[in-house]
Amino acid sequence: MTVKISATEMNAFLDVVFPQIKGAFFVERLDETGCVMRMPMDESHLRPGGTISGPTMFTLADVAAYVTTMGQIGKQALAVTTGCSLDFMRKPEAGRDLIAHATLLKIGKSLSVTDILLYSDGKQEPVARATMTYSIPPTRS
Repeated sequence: MTVKISATEMNAFLDVVFPQIKGAFFVERLDETGCVMRMPMDESHLRPGGTISGPTMFTLADVAAYVTTMGQIGKQALAVTTGCSLDFMRKPEAGRDLIAHATLLKIGKSLSVTDILLYSDGKQEPVARATMTYSIPPTRS
């Protein structure tokens, strides 16, 4: 399969369909295998103990799965998360952006499944791993 939308087009699409999070995520790469995304970190993403919060990591994983799915099906804003598994493995470093490496595992007519590894920018070992399933809206005739 070839990708149906470029990283630049996807960044603009995210700004339009999710104006409430404009500038919170940046698609750095989008191709037929998945995507790489960056989420700049600030104090609003921290939890007590000076680490990046779980909800912040979930959000990036979810958006990366959404972007990966859109890369395959095109701009269909109504695709929704139907399943998630998230494992926290290491303490992410405060002050470093969070990076998602998403890999498309399966795309069908009604579901896509994506595996996502999250990293503290510049670090080799992942801080979390997620698997996300998205429901794809049915094609209308």
